[in-house]
Amino acid sequence: MTHLTTAPTAGTPAGSAPHGDRIGFAELPDLMSLMTGDEKHGPAATSTLDALWVLYDRVLRVSPGTVTAPDRDRFLLSKGHGPMAYYAVLAAKGFFPTEWLPGFGSYDSPLGHHPDRMLVPGAEIGSGSLGHGLPLAVGTALGLRAQGRPGPAVWVLIGDAELDEGSNHEALAYAAAAGLDRLHTLVIDNASATHGWRGGIASRFEAAGWSAATVDGRDHEALYAAFSTPHPGRPHAVIARVEPKGA
Repeated sequence: MTHLTTAPTAGTPAGSAPHGDRIGFAELPDLMSLMTGDEKHGPAATSTLDALWVLYDRVLRVSPGTVTAPDRDRFLLSKGHGPMAYYAVLAAKGFFPTEWLPGFGSYDSPLGHHPDRMLVPGAEIGSGSLGHGLPLAVGTALGLRAQGRPGPAVWVLIGDAELDEGSNHEALAYAAAAGLDRLHTLVIDNASATHGWRGGIASRFEAAGWSAATVDGRDHEALYAAFSTPHPGRPHAVIARVEPKGA
């Protein structure tokens, strides 16, 4: 049974559960285990877990109390299939109650197999269609620039297989040409792409004028260092390598 009438307490700080209990990274597998049923896309979910945690725990300037604040950081989950890790991190940080998790994918649950921004507190976009997230992130960064808001950072998480989609290559070429230095792309590389690039994924971004770094996607300190690397005048890409799909 889900509890759709329960809502996060306004102003709950990032890092707190709705009821005030601290939930850390070690508890995330337990939260993910609450989400059962078919079509879980388990490898797709677990491949993102460490990177999502470091972003929400140490980088993103957004909390349950600031999900509508104009100057919040924006995080866009393009890799929207297999969102269990995303839901677990949002619940751990107090964006919605952990009691929602067991209802994952059920008829009356807000937690669908693809996130819905109208139902999931903290979700910026509805996602799951490959190749849509990076173009949307480019548009978000452009919109913030047009509004005269230089502070908010825009982050988008994509899977390596999404780079098989041409829309992403158009977006990354434009982003560098436009100097969108508040735009950040996190690529989860679990060797699931059909195509590839000599020199690795980072070389594709660098060829287009991006700043780029490749790190161990399970190493939290390496992830944080890459996330916080200065990149004046250029967008920044972090390629997080994890175990191959199905491993």
